Amino acid sequence: MRAQTVDVRQSSGRILCSTVFRSGGRKLFAKGHILSEEDARLLETEGLGEVWVTELEEGEVGEDDAVSQVASEMGCGCVEIRLAAGGRANLFATERCCLLVDDEMLRQINCTSSMVIATNLNFSCAAPGQRIATVKSAPFAIASGQLETVIGMLRERGPILQARPMRSPAVAVLYTDLSHGERARQLFESVMRQRLERFGAGVRFALSVVEEEAAVARALQHLLRANPAGILVASTTAPAGPDDAVGRAMIQTGCHIEKFLAPVEPGNLMLMGYKDDIPIISAPGCFRSAKPNVIDLILPPMLSRYRISGWEIACLGHGGLLG
Repeated sequence: MRAQTVDVRQSSGRILCSTVFRSGGRKLFAKGHILSEEDARLLETEGLGEVWVTELEEGEVGEDDAVSQVASEMGCGCVEIRLAAGGRANLFATERCCLLVDDEMLRQINCTSSMVIATNLNFSCAAPGQRIATVKSAPFAIASGQLETVIGMLRERGPILQARPMRSPAVAVLYTDLSHGERARQLFESVMRQRLERFGAGVRFALSVVEEEAAVARALQHLLRANPAGILVASTTAPAGPDDAVGRAMIQTGCHIEKFLAPVEPGNLMLMGYKDDIPIISAPGCFRSAKPNVIDLILPPMLSRYRISGWEIACLGHGGLLG
C-alpha cells in the first residue's frame, strides 16, 4: 500500500488517506472511503485540486472486506453483522442471549498486527439489538497472508463468540429451612424474583421443604420432572459442602457434583451438580440480597442451557471480587 497526493481528476478508485471536509467544516468523505468518478467531480467542485490517497497493491485486502470476512467467521448463534465506517464490523444480538467467549483465541488474534477484536464479557447476558463484539482492521488494508492466518484459526478452532439464545428461560426453586420450608420462601422469594427478572427469566415451579436429606431429595426429584433450565436451592443455612443435607440429597437424587467452592465474593460456598443435563445449584446467602453475587454470573449460561464446567467456575476468579 502506497500513499501519495494526486490530482482529484485521477483519484477515482483510490482510497482516501484522510477525512475530507467542506469549507464550512462539514464532513464530505471519511478516511478510508473509496472514491468514485462522481466523488472526484464533487471534490473538484468543492475547490480541491489534490487529494491524499492510497491504493491496494498485490497481496493486500481492503479493510472493509477483511473485517467482513473475519466477522462472518468469529461469531455464531443469534448474531447480526453490520459493517461500519473505517474498517470496522460490529456484531449485534438478535434476541436475548448468553455470550460465550473463547478468551484464549481472542488473545491470540489480538496479538497479530492486522486486526483486533473486542467482545462483551464471557457469560454475560445481552439484550436484543445490543452490540456484543467489534472487529477493527489496520488502516486501509492488510496483507492477505495475515488475513488467511486469522481466518484459518477461526475455522480450525471454531468461533470466538457464541450467542446462545435464552428462550423460555424458567428455573425451579427449592426453599429449605431447618424447621419450616415456608420460612425460607418468605425470606427469599422477593429477591429471587428480582434477580431472575434481570435476565428475563421466571420461576417455573417452586417447593418449600424442611432441610433434611430425604425431604430435599424427594423435592428435587419432583422439580426435575418439570425439566427446568436449572434448580436453585435457597437455604437459610450455611452448608458444609457435598456432605451437608442438600449435598447428600443431590447425590441421592443421582447428581454428579461438578464443583464446590467458587472463586467469587459474595458466593464462595456455591455447590453445583448435574442430574443429566439439569444443573442444581445451592448458594447459601446469595438470595438474601439482590446485590451481585455468584448467581448473577452463572444464570445467563444456565438459562441458555449451556453446561457450565467446574473449570469454567474456577476461571471466574479473575473479576470474581464483586463487592
